[in-house]
Amino acid sequence: MKKPVGAEKKRVKRSSGSASTSVRDSGSDAQPRKQAVKKDSFQLFAEKVRDHKGLESRWAVMEQARVEYFRGKDFVSFMKKNPEFKEILEEDKDLDTDDIANVLLGKNLLVRCDRVTKTLRPGKKKLSTWPAHLEIFRDDQSFSENDAFFAWTFEKRHPLWQTLLSFFWPVLTLAICLFPVYPHRCKLIVLYSCAGILLMILSLLFVRAVAFGAMWILLGKRVWFFPNILAEEATLKELFRFWPKKDEEEPPKWTSRLFYTVVAIVVVMLLRRHAPDEAARARYQRRMSNIIDDVLEWSPKLALSGLMENQQPVNITDAANNSSDSAGSDQTEEVDLDETQGEDLDETQGEEEAEGWTDSDLKT
Repeated sequence: MKKPVGAEKKRVKRSSGSASTSVRDSGSDAQPRKQAVKKDSFQLFAEKVRDHKGLESRWAVMEQARVEYFRGKDFVSFMKKNPEFKEILEEDKDLDTDDIANVLLGKNLLVRCDRVTKTLRPGKKKLSTWPAHLEIFRDDQSFSENDAFFAWTFEKRHPLWQTLLSFFWPVLTLAICLFPVYPHRCKLIVLYSCAGILLMILSLLFVRAVAFGAMWILLGKRVWFFPNILAEEATLKELFRFWPKKDEEEPPKWTSRLFYTVVAIVVVMLLRRHAPDEAARARYQRRMSNIIDDVLEWSPKLALSGLMENQQPVNITDAANNSSDSAGSDQTEEVDLDETQGEDLDETQGEEEAEGWTDSDLKT
């Protein structure tokens, strides 16, 4: 029996309509999902700017927490030198630098801070450029270039090498603990490598301090070569930068330079006067070499052999013989001591008699 044609057309229309409604529903569901997956452009902008080395930043303590912060004028100069970062903002790329910073403050990606110490320290002509302690600026959370500091509020992404380094530290700790069981050649390599690195670091710091002292006394200039060698937060390139920064402080007075010159001369003279002689240096070197030899020559075999010797059974007859031998040796030592004491007394009496004869001869 054939079905009517009109019923088939209605069924086709209904099926096409249901398919279109399902496509619409799926499209409407996909749009919020894409929006949820898509990261905020200002969040991405903040992460890119923070990871870039062109924006100078420092670490400080703010409300018992360490934060990374930058200055407002540095942010303005950074955006002038790197305008391509505005392309990350897509629709908001035409905003000014102040507006971008205010949006970051409104999204709590930044917080405006202020220095805790607002008074000059004794002997200083101006406040610190990068303060070590900050507090939240309570008056107005808006962007400003004039002596304004801004701290990042989100956690920084850790690069891959830091993640690998976090797994490497436990392995290094275990290797340091197992140093006594290393082969002798490996011990020598580790010892001389560590001693060489330590000597290089100390020599660098000593030469750096001598150069600073000489230029400060002779020229009145504060010149620190390798200025970031002792910095807590610095990249590898900044850590080994050789040329010093420009001295922004006032030159020292000639009286202070003369005083420290006299102090340096006195210290050098005292060191030369009280320097150890050759015998003392030889004793110290022998003592240190003995300590190093004890560390290098130790091995688990020696430790196990020492434990086995301590655990050996003691024979009663051997113990009795040893005790009798020790008693006999003590008696012989006492006899020897008596004989030596008698000889010393005879010698002293002979010397006194000789002195008495000489005195009587002189009187006669």
